[in-house]
Amino acid sequence: MTPKGRPVGERRSAKHEGSVVCIVLLCVLIGCALSLVTSRHQARRLTVELEREQQHARQFEVEFGQLSLEQSTWGMPARVEKIARESLRMQLPASSRVEIVEAAQDKSK
Repeated sequence: MTPKGRPVGERRSAKHEGSVVCIVLLCVLIGCALSLVTSRHQARRLTVELEREQQHARQFEVEFGQLSLEQSTWGMPARVEKIARESLRMQLPASSRVEIVEAAQDKSK
């Protein structure tokens, strides 16, 4: 027996329990720290990826604007007519050969 009246084995188990609790808390602390580092790293990686994709989106918007302008230029009636005359040797028909056809109206209305 110890001077305080406890058996010797009982005192050691209380001390042992405190050490186990400290080790468990240390493991939990290390796990939390690793989780924090991992989540911050993933957040930074995703932020960089987001910025990269936003840059691609801006480039695509610029390219779309350029292609739209080019499409409108290529499709201008004057340009089409010029190519038809020069390359394909096409001519407008004489006004006597032009007929205007009215669109058929739906009789069920």
